[in-house]
Amino acid sequence: MKDIRLNKFIANKTGLSRRYVDSLIEKNLITVNQKDAELGCKLKSGDVIELSDPKTNKQYSLVSEISEPEKTTVIVLNKPTGYVCSRDGQGSPTIYDLLPQSFSELKIAGRLDKDSSGLVLMTNSGDIIDQLTHPKYHKAKIYNVTLDKNLEPLHQQMISDKGITLDDGLSKFIIDRGKNPGELSITMYEGRNRQIRRTFEALGYKVTKLHRTSLGNYDLNFQDDYKILED
Repeated sequence: MKDIRLNKFIANKTGLSRRYVDSLIEKNLITVNQKDAELGCKLKSGDVIELSDPKTNKQYSLVSEISEPEKTTVIVLNKPTGYVCSRDGQGSPTIYDLLPQSFSELKIAGRLDKDSSGLVLMTNSGDIIDQLTHPKYHKAKIYNVTLDKNLEPLHQQMISDKGITLDDGLSKFIIDRGKNPGELSITMYEGRNRQIRRTFEALGYKVTKLHRTSLGNYDLNFQDDYKILED
């Protein structure tokens, strides 16, 4: 691990995105050998990195070493409803309960709420998480959605063309109708918290089923509960 960039090293070790690591560097929340880190700096073997993450209040103390790069592990999980995408379920089961203990350190890319099902990706690669979740990469997410009643054509046009204003901004996505009333296929390129549900609720609909089938280049093309991919 010679001359590795600081943001890449931290991303590989913690699962944080490089973009987020750079924001911490700019806020002087990362030190290398007890000195404030600089954007773009590179590490050598034996450098000591101290990191404070204000989002989680976690403190990291890392030492760079010359070693073989860590093997990248990716798990594509078909999440059932009733499970939360976090380590602490606060009384609810978590997606980590669905996997062997050996995968307990993997990070989550593309969270789903407790009442939703479908594709969730888990990995030890901060780069993969960044590429799947940062809007600049424009990664498509596809969902099968069922509403409590048939979607009016005017409302479909409003969502797809102008968007619906939510508390956290404008929400737009592409809607294709299914064979049965209320069944929809939705394609979107962002993923704010419960965005699909909140968009339809703003127009007087209730989402009764939400199932993600695709995230970027990953899809649910397998029969088991999860599939392990390794580089």
